[in-house]
Amino acid sequence: MDILKEFTEAIKKALSALYTTNYTGEISFQKTRKEFVGEITLVTFPLLKTSGKNPEITGSDIGTYLQQNTDLIKGFNVVKGFLNLSVADKIWLNYFSDILPKDAYAIKSANSSGQSVMIEYPSPNTNKPLHLGHLRNIFLGSSLAEILKARGHKVIHSCLYNDRGTNISKSMLAWQLYGNGATPESSGKKGDKLVGDFYVQYSNAYKTEITELKQKGLNEEEADKQSLLAKQVNDLTVAWENNDTGVRNLWKTMNGWVYKGFETTYNTLGIKPDKSYYESDVYNLGKQTVLEGLEKGIFYKKEDSSVWIDLTADGLDHKLVLRSNGTSVYITQDIATANEKDRDFKLDKSIYVVGNEQDYHFKVLFLILKKLGRKYADNLYHLSYGMVELPTGKMKSREGTVVDADDLIEGMIDTAKETTTELGKTEGLTVTEANNLFKMLGLGALRYFILKVDPKKKMLFDPAESIDFNGHTGPFIQYTHARIQSVLRKSKLSSDEIKAQSIPTDCVLHQKEIDLIYALSDFKTVIKEAESAYNPALVANYIYEVAKTYNQFYHELSVLNADNGVQKLLRVQLSYKCALVIKQAMHLLCVEVPDRM
Repeated sequence: MDILKEFTEAIKKALSALYTTNYTGEISFQKTRKEFVGEITLVTFPLLKTSGKNPEITGSDIGTYLQQNTDLIKGFNVVKGFLNLSVADKIWLNYFSDILPKDAYAIKSANSSGQSVMIEYPSPNTNKPLHLGHLRNIFLGSSLAEILKARGHKVIHSCLYNDRGTNISKSMLAWQLYGNGATPESSGKKGDKLVGDFYVQYSNAYKTEITELKQKGLNEEEADKQSLLAKQVNDLTVAWENNDTGVRNLWKTMNGWVYKGFETTYNTLGIKPDKSYYESDVYNLGKQTVLEGLEKGIFYKKEDSSVWIDLTADGLDHKLVLRSNGTSVYITQDIATANEKDRDFKLDKSIYVVGNEQDYHFKVLFLILKKLGRKYADNLYHLSYGMVELPTGKMKSREGTVVDADDLIEGMIDTAKETTTELGKTEGLTVTEANNLFKMLGLGALRYFILKVDPKKKMLFDPAESIDFNGHTGPFIQYTHARIQSVLRKSKLSSDEIKAQSIPTDCVLHQKEIDLIYALSDFKTVIKEAESAYNPALVANYIYEVAKTYNQFYHELSVLNADNGVQKLLRVQLSYKCALVIKQAMHLLCVEVPDRM
């Protein structure tokens, strides 16, 4: 916050005047704890060598100097090594009058590098529909994109489709064995759901087959080797590799169903990749890169003709990059895709939004690219995130226990409709307006509840808790925005009129007004921190605190029936700015906020 610059300079002057020294070290501030009076706290411990006194006396000396020689504070108190400063009302008013007219984000630094950044998400497999885990991936990727764009970067959204291989062959085989020619049209199912159902059917049939083989005395490995289904899947995969026309045509048809289903979900969530990559396009390129590295001694070949890389000197392991039959593995495709991204865009930064079960995979990938001499390897980043679980436990795709993304979205919208109607928040809305509100609240609840959790943490998603209008939720923030807009409409002042009028600097502020100004002042800093940490949760938790602070302000102080015109104007201005910050912050989370509820 800019106010801290003034305090920093004032404290350096105080140190020079009090202790006759030119202090060049750090001045450390933090927010004053709620149980103490004040807003800004100076940590005095780093200053003790300069003062030659204990923490309490040092704090008292500096506080007294500031009170007697500046107009920055109206009081102070010292608690051990912490000097708690009550900032003068005039300083808060000057700061607020400066930020009030700035309707734009005002969060892009003048020195922003404006880098070209690619964010890869959600990069699904084409053997199943999107599920709850994909939603966390999508929400993180799309929110981070908005944060980086707001900070002045050029963002490219890419998606790598894992569209070939064993898992895709399993769905294809199940369709051949059990499908009876089913299509999305004949079955009445979205294409991705239909293909996902066949994947589950294969898994169930395979499990039954393995159980029967084990009952004959075979162990797990022996049973798998004798599995007719596993052999058929392998034959399909090899046929695909050998460009078998029939297999390729079925593959194209079923993948086409899946892509159409994905697109429907993407449209609901408001995302559209700028660039799509396909594993089927790059797997041969990956093999070529590996063979080139083999010639240079970066990789080595085993007796069975499989190709590996030895990363033990780097604290990792030996890693397979080509199977003995010459087919590629996931990392082979990722090597090729990284090369393609660099060729296509010459990126300053490439971010992979992928779950933390792939942490080791990306360590290996980035290290291999460095050993291959790829200059861009230092600009790669894995945005790792924890898995999402439900109160009922962990989800498993092959067992059909995942929470389908479409079903969850529909359920959240239905829950929003039920909750909102019960609370009477749709009065005066047309049917269309009400339906738009239900969708806004349902999607907002889902996005916010997931984004408020630090990406690195595993999380439990509770649909009922996420929609609570009085909790740490998206609907609570959305309702706060609607409440503020109602206040602004009743004020009968236009936005230009609100911003054009100034508040006298001798106006006395209520503590709730100070709290709100202070909360608003952190907006730019929080967005910068979210950019640096690639962490939308910082924005989500910040804007909840802003909404909570506004509601405390609203419940304790009358806005439109204030004691005088100046007070009313200030509170209307605070309401206006608060609504703007809420809307902008929620936009960075890709959450819409309503004007009426």
